[in-house]
Amino acid sequence: MSATIKDIAKLAKVSHMTVSRALNNSPLIKEETKRKILEIAEQLNYVPNYNAKSLVLQRSHTIGLFFTSMVQGTSSSFLAEAIRGVGQEVGVQYNLFLRGIDDFQEFSSIHHRRFDGILLMSQSERDDTFIRHVREQEIPLVVLNRNVGDPGIVNFVSNDREGAYELTRYLVEQGHTRIGLVEGIAGYKSTQERKEGYLRAMTTAGLEVREEWLIEGRYDVESGYLAMSRLMALSLEERPTAVFCCNDDMAIGAMKAAAEAGLQIPADVSVVGFDDIGFSHYTNPPLTTVQRPIEQLSRMGARKILELIEEPSAVGELVLLDTRLVCRESVGTLR
Repeated sequence: MSATIKDIAKLAKVSHMTVSRALNNSPLIKEETKRKILEIAEQLNYVPNYNAKSLVLQRSHTIGLFFTSMVQGTSSSFLAEAIRGVGQEVGVQYNLFLRGIDDFQEFSSIHHRRFDGILLMSQSERDDTFIRHVREQEIPLVVLNRNVGDPGIVNFVSNDREGAYELTRYLVEQGHTRIGLVEGIAGYKSTQERKEGYLRAMTTAGLEVREEWLIEGRYDVESGYLAMSRLMALSLEERPTAVFCCNDDMAIGAMKAAAEAGLQIPADVSVVGFDDIGFSHYTNPPLTTVQRPIEQLSRMGARKILELIEEPSAVGELVLLDTRLVCRESVGTLR
C-alpha cells in the first residue's frame, strides 16, 4: 500500500495541511520544515495523487499567464523572459496556461474550477474587462507590467517613465538637441509612460519637440524601419541627430534603415532603444537601451500568486521596480 500524506504527517509530527503545503512548495512553510517533510516523503516513496488532491482541495493545479496580446506588441524576448520568470517559481506542481486576452470573444471559459490563480501581463486599459471577470470569479489575481490604479489588486510594475526620462537626458548630456521618438502601440500604457518620460526630459532641458519627430510605431522591427526611413527623409538641417525607439525591436529596424540610407551609427545619427533584449548586445554597434526587470517582475508576481492561492487576501499592493540605463556604442557625442 502506497504512503499517504497522513503517514508523512505522523512521522514529521506536523499536521497533514502542513505536509500538503510543503509538497506544493508553499512559501508559507519554513525551509527547515519543508526539507524535513520532503526527506520523509522520499524515504516513503510517496507519489502524489493529483486527481484526488484536486477533488479534495477543489484545485485545478493550473495557473494562467495571460498577455494583452501574444502577437501584437509582445516581442519574443519579452515573452520568453516572462515565461522563464514565472516558470522558475511555480515549478512542476502547477500547469502553466498561456494565452492572449485578444484570443477570447468572451470569458465564460475562465472560472475558478479551471484556474487556481491568474497572472496578467497587462499593456492596455482594454484589459480591465478581463480583470473584472477574474475578480468576479474570485480567482486569485496578480497584474504585472501596468499600474491599474486599483488598491485592491496586487500590482508589479517597472518604472518605464523614469527609465525613458533618464535615457533622453543621457542623449541631451551627449549634446543632442534634436531628438526623435518612435512610439509604441497607441493605447498601450508602456507607450504613454515612455513618451511622457521623453517629453519631461525634453521640457526640462528647454528643447523643442517637433511634431514630425514623433512617429507612431507598433513595437516591431518593421515599424522601426519605416519610422526611421521617414525621419531620415527630412532635410539634414531638420532631421533628428538622435532617435529614441520605444523598444529594442524598433531600434533594430531603425538601425537597418539608417544603414541602408548610407548613414553610420553613431557618427551620423544616434539610436537608442528600450527593454535590453538579448539581441541588443549584438547589433552593430551594440545598442544603448534601458533594462527592464521583466524576469524579476515575473518571478515576484508568480511568488505572490502562490501565496494568494494558499491564503487568499483582499488586500492589494503596488510594487514599482527600477529600470537601469545601459550605455553601449550606438550614441555619439556632439561637440
